[in-house]
Amino acid sequence: MHRLRTCASRLRPLTASQTVQNATQPRQGPGPRTFQPMRCYTAPVAAEPFLNGTSSNYVEEMYYAWLENPKSVHKSWDIFFRNANAGAPPGAAYQSPPLGVSLSGLVQAQSLVGAQPNVEKLVEDHLAVQSLIRAYQIRGHHVAQLDPLGIMDADLDSCVPTDIITSSDKLGFYGLDESDLDKVFRLPTTTFIGGSESALPLREIIRRLEMAYCQHIGVEFMFINDLDQCQWIRQKFEKPGVMQFTLEEKRTLLARMVRSTRFEEFLQRKWSSEKRFGLEGCEALIPALKTIIDKSSENGVENVVMGMPHRGRLNVLANVIRKELEQIFCQFDSKLEAADEGSGDVKYHLGMYHRRINRVTDKNITLSLMANPSHLEAADSVVQGKTKAEQFYSGDNDGNRVMSILLHGDAAFAGQGIVYETFHLSDLPDYTTHGTVHVVVNNQIGFTTDPRVARSSPYPTDVARVVNAPIFHVNADDPEAVMYVCNVAAEWRATFHKDVVVDLVGYRRNGHNEMDEPMFTQPLMYKQIKKQKNVLQKYAEKLIAEGAVTRQEYEEEIAKYDKICEEAHARSKDEKILHIKHWLDSPWPGFFTLDGQPKSMSCPSTGLPEEELAHIGQVASSVPVEDFTIHGGLSRILKGRGQMITNRTVDWALGEYMAFGSLLKEGIHVRLSGQDVERGTFSHRHHVLHDQNVDKRICIPMNHVCPNQAPYTVCNSSLSEYGVLGFELGFAMASPNALVLWEAQFGTSTTRPSASSTSSSAPARPSGSGRTASCCCCPTAWMEGPEHSSARPERFLQMCNDDPDVFPNITEDFAVRQLYDCNWIVVNCSNPANYFHVMRRQILQPFRKPLIIFTPKSLLRHPEAKSNFDDMLTGTNFLRMIPDEGPPAQNAEGVKRLIFCTGKVYYELLRERKTREMEDTVAIARIEQLSPFPFDLVKAETEKYPGADLVWCQEEHKNQGYYDYVKPRMRTTINRTRPVWYAGRDPAAAPATGNKHTHLLELKRFLDTAFNLDAFAEHI
Repeated sequence: MHRLRTCASRLRPLTASQTVQNATQPRQGPGPRTFQPMRCYTAPVAAEPFLNGTSSNYVEEMYYAWLENPKSVHKSWDIFFRNANAGAPPGAAYQSPPLGVSLSGLVQAQSLVGAQPNVEKLVEDHLAVQSLIRAYQIRGHHVAQLDPLGIMDADLDSCVPTDIITSSDKLGFYGLDESDLDKVFRLPTTTFIGGSESALPLREIIRRLEMAYCQHIGVEFMFINDLDQCQWIRQKFEKPGVMQFTLEEKRTLLARMVRSTRFEEFLQRKWSSEKRFGLEGCEALIPALKTIIDKSSENGVENVVMGMPHRGRLNVLANVIRKELEQIFCQFDSKLEAADEGSGDVKYHLGMYHRRINRVTDKNITLSLMANPSHLEAADSVVQGKTKAEQFYSGDNDGNRVMSILLHGDAAFAGQGIVYETFHLSDLPDYTTHGTVHVVVNNQIGFTTDPRVARSSPYPTDVARVVNAPIFHVNADDPEAVMYVCNVAAEWRATFHKDVVVDLVGYRRNGHNEMDEPMFTQPLMYKQIKKQKNVLQKYAEKLIAEGAVTRQEYEEEIAKYDKICEEAHARSKDEKILHIKHWLDSPWPGFFTLDGQPKSMSCPSTGLPEEELAHIGQVASSVPVEDFTIHGGLSRILKGRGQMITNRTVDWALGEYMAFGSLLKEGIHVRLSGQDVERGTFSHRHHVLHDQNVDKRICIPMNHVCPNQAPYTVCNSSLSEYGVLGFELGFAMASPNALVLWEAQFGTSTTRPSASSTSSSAPARPSGSGRTASCCCCPTAWMEGPEHSSARPERFLQMCNDDPDVFPNITEDFAVRQLYDCNWIVVNCSNPANYFHVMRRQILQPFRKPLIIFTPKSLLRHPEAKSNFDDMLTGTNFLRMIPDEGPPAQNAEGVKRLIFCTGKVYYELLRERKTREMEDTVAIARIEQLSPFPFDLVKAETEKYPGADLVWCQEEHKNQGYYDYVKPRMRTTINRTRPVWYAGRDPAAAPATGNKHTHLLELKRFLDTAFNLDAFAEHI
């Protein structure tokens, strides 16, 4: 029998042969699932006594006591109940007690069993009823009426679970028969179907279970291992009459459905040939989101951060965030230029930030919808990061005032790994946002791909089970069921501060976009869709039939919203109507002005007074907590730091400490995250000290730099690159007054395309005055041996937007202007002082840009990779390029070769030059900032050595690393008047050889090339 039945048909008496199915509805799934309600559900309930006789009542009481605590009854009864519960046949449940067991009470038990031959059957029947109730709680969702089209099974399986009662003959599965249907059974404490009644006839029990679990809502929750949480959900769905709405609530719901539906219809009328990724087929999403926000606002939430893919985004912007309609409509103007859009992205990917009054609760609420590139779920962890930041900066430690809502498509939710990575962060101490409401817009299709070949799990939402998130499946064509489920989801989040999923099962009325033809691949589904009334018509007819509204009132509501749209459309034709600020998802009020005037395009010195450097160094080399026992090896490390302070030198870790400590002192929050960052992968950092005698007692010296400093957050992350990088990017978006860093444990973990492109393209999105997240990404870039450990710098550099063929106009503020115009900054520091300066510059410059820092392994402890205090004092700055200041600079005319390089290879070249005694004839310059490229400094350096060969040297292979990026820019710098030679490894597929001997051989070969003045004639 077809699954799609009306509630009325379920309650009518049905015979075993009767079926209810719609012969006109084609089916694309495996065959219809046979599920028929039991016979005579409306038959009069027999009110017979539960048991006669005191002894039977005594057994019953004992049985329920045993359910609560098996040790509360005598051992013999414990055995009896266990056997009966395990399915022992009548007469076999009782066993003699083991030897040594006291006989006190046993005689009474035996006499009771002998006196009441039906006691055992009674207990078994009660156990059967409990099993039946549990079956519906666990598997009832498999037969719920979830598909509005009536042609698909939401769980991809047409079979009815064996233990769900579909006809009286299935009662035999539980050892029951039709004669038991009118017997009254006491209800266990694990169900609420009785309401105020403690016992019900079996047929009524089954009817109420079906009403709770097999209608338009399917509830998955029994996998949750917390009894209180399970009981809370049971109460919400099992209590009779819970899904009741007032007349006002129904009318509000209808008005929201009108707005959702008519908005899409208006766009279709006005711009029928434009893509908009409309919401038709799942219009209930709009009232669903508004219900979640209303209930959350009622519970104290003041700020909601949202993320979603492109489908339905314009509708959400219009009817949930309440963006002005004219701002949306003018984006459809074909004459709109990219400069007018200010984005480099399309309207259904952009976001918004809006603070307004919630009309249901009369409370202020801030709504922000994050921009999202075309990576579907890429925004998930970004939203979580921004939510965490908003909670952190507002002191909302429990997530009572700030929350997140994430929207998903069904195919993407099941198919993209970032979904799991984001769920995996949900309960981690430094990443939890204290519960997210996930809403899956389940179109039952992914572009042209049928769900049966798109996922292996029954539901697209099964990934949420890994964090014990309840999953509420609901038929999107039942707005009241949707509204109820969303109320429950919002209450769950407010009560337990854990994730929850609403699976909104609908369909997609058009193709993937409005230009697509879905009949090519899903002909039967779309034949049915063409005959399908939209949900607004269905719901309006239902309310009119109920008398909740009149047809005139309904038509007036439609006319009212249509007029709003038409008036907004007329206003949208004003050429000056578009405002870029309307598309910002994270505005930073006051950041771009100083004393009411725009900030100047300059960056102050990033150096510090010596006493401040020394003070921070003392903190870094001490344990500022009494009675704290640290590891002996760490004592030596701290002592070594103290010695460096005395000698006025810093290594890599100490330079980082001074940068962070100084920013904290200036009120800048610093957050460092990533795998193993607390100690440092190579045991160099030690920002978190652990007491060797007290478990979980830690000390973070950086939080003791000075009174009234900003907080320092350092946290080890899960081993998730894509997810954590997105999280930190989102965290950085919340405030410009924070330095947010993510450190990759190994370089290759940063190069997943979506993660990198989300960060690199952020400035190309609507940015106003250089408003992009100041997130620093620190991949480890080192070629220390044959390991495959390249950070793949070529991939980052490939996404830089500076033009390699145009020599820029050099002005007084050129260095800062370059940073302002670029999409992100890429550096490879060769000494601690420059690392110190670039960190501080990231905050002191008058705008924010993402920063990529390639960090080394060997330089962490390299004896020559140390800096003097003099390089970090007031008046000093980050050096975009470090020229050779040794003997070659004193005798420029005698220099035969000028080698440009970046990063740790400098020290290899330095050592080789000394070994070959070529200090006077070979100059080595270090390009520290690769992007934007320091054209001016490279030009000055080449002009200093007019008779020198120009060489680019790198340790990466020729088709990797920096060569392809640097070569055209160097040629542009010298106007192609001199050749630029290459010294490095030959092209290769892998970033390292995997063989130590080969690695060393390659190293020797390219060093020979770099210093052999005749090598190029042979090599090139």
